Amino acid sequence: MWEAAMARARLEGHEVRILASDYRDSDARGEDDADVYRTLRWYWDLRRYEFPKLSVAERLVLERHNAAELARHMCEFRPDVISWWSMGCMSLSLIERVRRAGLTAVFNVHDDWLVYGPEYDQWIRLWRGRRVRLASLAERLSGIPTKLDLSRAGRFVFNSHYTLARGLATGLSGDSCTVVYPGIDERSLKPLPSQPWRWRLAYVGRIDRQKGIDTAIRALARLPRVASLSIWGTGDDRHIEELRRLAEAVGAGGRVRFEGWAGAEQLRAVYGGADAIVFPVRWEEPFGLVPLEAMAVGRPVVGTARGGTAEFVRDGENALVFSADDELGLAQAIRRLAQDERLRQRLRDGGKRTAAGHTIARFATRTVEEIVRAADHAAGCAVGARA
Repeated sequence: MWEAAMARARLEGHEVRILASDYRDSDARGEDDADVYRTLRWYWDLRRYEFPKLSVAERLVLERHNAAELARHMCEFRPDVISWWSMGCMSLSLIERVRRAGLTAVFNVHDDWLVYGPEYDQWIRLWRGRRVRLASLAERLSGIPTKLDLSRAGRFVFNSHYTLARGLATGLSGDSCTVVYPGIDERSLKPLPSQPWRWRLAYVGRIDRQKGIDTAIRALARLPRVASLSIWGTGDDRHIEELRRLAEAVGAGGRVRFEGWAGAEQLRAVYGGADAIVFPVRWEEPFGLVPLEAMAVGRPVVGTARGGTAEFVRDGENALVFSADDELGLAQAIRRLAQDERLRQRLRDGGKRTAAGHTIARFATRTVEEIVRAADHAAGCAVGARA
């Protein structure tokens, strides 16, 4: 999403610099972009898939490193506006530093980090509870903000009305918020040919308990033995082992395949190799691109409609919907698809229309509009103040 938005900004003649974490995933792109600086350090343990256990001294080292990197780039680049993206595992003190400097900022919020971020931030959370009386002293000694004021930090652009509602619940003003839906690459809108039903199911996405993959495995055990489930993604290794054991326990061990990461160039073939895509998430999904990607290439979606996903998934029109954790409901929905070609075609047609209305080009254009509007407004206010 940020790559598309920044590419659009450049196309409009804006200068762009991206400061990101030093993490690179299996599908890393943009590595040849001279304006991408992967020098920040984040709070996340990829091996254990959880926040790391760091000493106070280790947290201070990380915070000072990130503060120095931000200061260096702000000095060199002198931005008119700062656009914050996924900050859930990043130093939130950076946001407060920018706010106190009086710089214009726009937040692009694509998950619930406004809710969980302040609770899990490894530095700011130190100075709550019994340590709250030490916060001011700690800030003076360390030079790192110990409090965060998001209510006056900038304008907020959410990826769904669900995430907007979550943001408003933290105390944000609705006047500073809007929604811009994410989108998919227009090149993926070319549908794949339909094919005879062969009971091939696929899951695509992150692997953790929130995604409800265990529900899909239990549902598979209720389907004909010819049915199979391919799981594409990476995540919590411990949970992957739990899912393997579950598949064996329900008698579906030989029919569940863990395929690993599917890169952007591989996804079309992954979707094309399935008769249906299962999206069994049990949490409130901030938005959910996988259903849109499947719809774009003409593959029926069977999933839950929770959080932001409920804003574009419509039961019987572009997908079949079942309740979270309901393996029987999922199995019944898949049997309906298997037995009704007209239903599959109706979902394919509805899915294509839905996907066509959610493109990454539209997302990028609207996102840049919001960023530029904030910068222009700040510039106009500054001129008015000087006058």
